[in-house]
Amino acid sequence: MKIGIFDSGFGGLTILKEIKSRMPEYSYIYLGDNARAPYGTRSFDTIYKYTLQAVEKLFSLDCNLVIVACNTASAKALRTIQQNDLPKFGADKRVLGIIRPCTEIAGQLTNTNSLGIFATGGTVSSKSYEIEIKKLFPSVNVFSHACPLWVPLVENGEAQSDGADFFVKQEVDALLRKNSEIDTILLACTHYPLLFEKIRKHTPAHIRIVNQGGIVAESLCNYLQKHPEIEQQCEKNAKIQFFTTENSEHFNAIASLFWGEEIWSETVEI
Repeated sequence: MKIGIFDSGFGGLTILKEIKSRMPEYSYIYLGDNARAPYGTRSFDTIYKYTLQAVEKLFSLDCNLVIVACNTASAKALRTIQQNDLPKFGADKRVLGIIRPCTEIAGQLTNTNSLGIFATGGTVSSKSYEIEIKKLFPSVNVFSHACPLWVPLVENGEAQSDGADFFVKQEVDALLRKNSEIDTILLACTHYPLLFEKIRKHTPAHIRIVNQGGIVAESLCNYLQKHPEIEQQCEKNAKIQFFTTENSEHFNAIASLFWGEEIWSETVEI
């Protein structure tokens, strides 16, 4: 089987890039539901429906293990799919998210017990990070902040532009005004790694900035080590296939910004 990576759009490519770097020998399939993105403004029921359809599509493409590499989908659909739908597909199917791995180590990230989080409006309103972190680390205080302009900034190819500095500094300052003890910021949107240099530039040097991708990649590696019955089924031909529900040429152009090199994709229906 191949390892499936799903996102509502392009951002999950930053997760896949880190996973591939950590585990280059495996074969992967990426699916972006670009035709129906963004998910952040959609209702819970709609996000659940779309995410389930994408998971089913990846199952049909021989991906018995699927990573929902979308914070919004992980926050609003993953648990329902795991509890209600996964048993119908058979005991050999697995669906994992990207929020849990980050919350599991949140207590190790901050020394002041004050953790800042940059995310989309949908992720912030779900309070998924706050809820999960409080369960595991009651003493850690989470300060989330939505950055509505950062995703279009990245997708329009403006992440490295001078104009991006204004919008990045504005949000960094707004987050840090919420609490002066914040010593770590988690980038809880898969688009934000492309703004890392700008965020670093406008954030005080003593504050640590953490990308999700590396955490998720390490977590997946550990998961496969703990589940050899799944790992042994994984194809190891070091191949990657890209699928999108949008026009493939449009996907290829923007996806290349996230991937760092040219991408060739195929359009599919889900």
